[in-house]
Amino acid sequence: MITALTLAVSVAALALAAWCGFAAHRDQPTKDWHFIGMAVVTVLVLVQLVVGIVRLAGGEEPDGGTGIFVAYLIGAAAAVPAAGVLSLTERTRWGSVTVAAGAVVLAVLEVRLHDIWGGGTGA
Repeated sequence: MITALTLAVSVAALALAAWCGFAAHRDQPTKDWHFIGMAVVTVLVLVQLVVGIVRLAGGEEPDGGTGIFVAYLIGAAAAVPAAGVLSLTERTRWGSVTVAAGAVVLAVLEVRLHDIWGGGTGA
């Protein structure tokens, strides 16, 4: 994987988590601006998904195994959108908490993706 892209996704996810966590602290539900932030993070993750698939199709192999790598890629791509949908069903501060938690999960998945690929080879 591309280490810079993994780092960008992680930082964006943690920024989204902090932003939504602050909204929850202020007793606010997710708002339109939060969904724009979720869209930005999701676009970054989708770029990473495409890059990962292209690298696999090009013959590169992750150190941790292709199946687990693809599973983590798909899980990473689904984390923030799933949290966003759940936040729409919970229009209280807990919707913001849900998005913050989903973004933290994404950051953790990014660390695992980095490890599974081989710790940044191909950067």
